Amino acid sequence: MELAVINHKGEDTGRKVSLSDEIFAIEPNDHAIYLDVKQYLANQRQGTHKSKERNEIAGSTKKIKKQKGTGSARAGSLKSPLFRGGGRVFGPKPRNYSFKLNKKLKQLARKSALSYKVKDNSLVVLENLSFEAPKTKNYLALMTGLSLADKKTLVVLPEENKNVYLSSRNLPKSKVVTVNDVNTYQVLNADHLVICEGSVSMLETILSK
Repeated sequence: MELAVINHKGEDTGRKVSLSDEIFAIEPNDHAIYLDVKQYLANQRQGTHKSKERNEIAGSTKKIKKQKGTGSARAGSLKSPLFRGGGRVFGPKPRNYSFKLNKKLKQLARKSALSYKVKDNSLVVLENLSFEAPKTKNYLALMTGLSLADKKTLVVLPEENKNVYLSSRNLPKSKVVTVNDVNTYQVLNADHLVICEGSVSMLETILSK
């Protein structure tokens, strides 16, 4: 499979890049995608939620009324979950939500996500990108030239470029990552995937290991 390489103005450069069918044209595995996205979202959770149980509430432990003869239910402490300000029953406790997945399954999920982008004609191969200085105006001009200014985009760079990253940071619909940091969730969350020409071979190498 071949795709045309686009320049920064959205024009065809006349060059074409060959995409591996084993990476960009497989039959997508939806369950692998589900597991990988589930793991990514779970790993983002802090898990610091906490509520106090009755043994952690500060206050008197004095019995608030006599056991019998009041005409109402017996009560031993104001810390009871039945009273306002009392402890909570089975409340949330700090926990770790992260879990592990097989490396091959994660690779299959990323290949499936990339294949979906190709099927939907949502993948663009851009000539290598570099800015002399961090300017949001220049990045916005790039997205406008690609007709993606109002779309959610994920730009994949072959290596870290601070100027490009800083130029995109203020745009809520744009995200820039290096080829080593591409994950299934980000690929599927973007309306269009923009891969720099130099990133294609690197991505294929990573996903074919």
